[in-house]
Amino acid sequence: MPSFVRAGPQGAQAVRTAVPELSDEDLLVGFAASDPQAAAAFVGRFRGRVFGLAFTILGESRAAEDAAQEALLRVWRNAAVFDSRRGTVSSWLLTITRNVAVDVLRARRSVPIDPDDLLRAAFAAPEREPGDVAALHDDLRRMRDALSLLPDEQGRAVVLAGIWGLSAQKVADHEGIPLGTAKTRIRTALLRLRAALAHEQDRESCG
Repeated sequence: MPSFVRAGPQGAQAVRTAVPELSDEDLLVGFAASDPQAAAAFVGRFRGRVFGLAFTILGESRAAEDAAQEALLRVWRNAAVFDSRRGTVSSWLLTITRNVAVDVLRARRSVPIDPDDLLRAAFAAPEREPGDVAALHDDLRRMRDALSLLPDEQGRAVVLAGIWGLSAQKVADHEGIPLGTAKTRIRTALLRLRAALAHEQDRESCG
């Protein structure tokens, strides 16, 4: 692993002050080129947010630290594919972080990942406005309540497809099931979720 990915906070801060005006995009270019100053500044600028998101998903400092390092390493390896027309450097980096953390969740368990963990990871999206937080928590509560009515395998399928945006084939690969089974789980879960959410909305409107 490149040494700059593990740059300590004091070293990162010292170099960051030398290039304070560089944009995120310019720092990413320097990071990808293994320029020591730009790389350390990039890590210093984003490491806290990367670790924070990983910790939100994983709930363990050591696991979050490892996930943060892996996310930064993936960014370094794949910087050439970044497209500013599709989002900011920060949102791209934090999306990679979230994917790494979910991979960790899946790998460290002997049983399939809980759909609630997938949902929590999906809603731990980067750069939300403070005013959106209350509405976000309410949406998360509603979705969790509806998901609790589904079998776990259906819950995972609908979260992976409907929230994470995976294709039916990718859901099948993720779950280790035939494509037809994945499609059936997604379709059935969507129908049941819609019915549950509609029922809750009707109940609230009557109340």
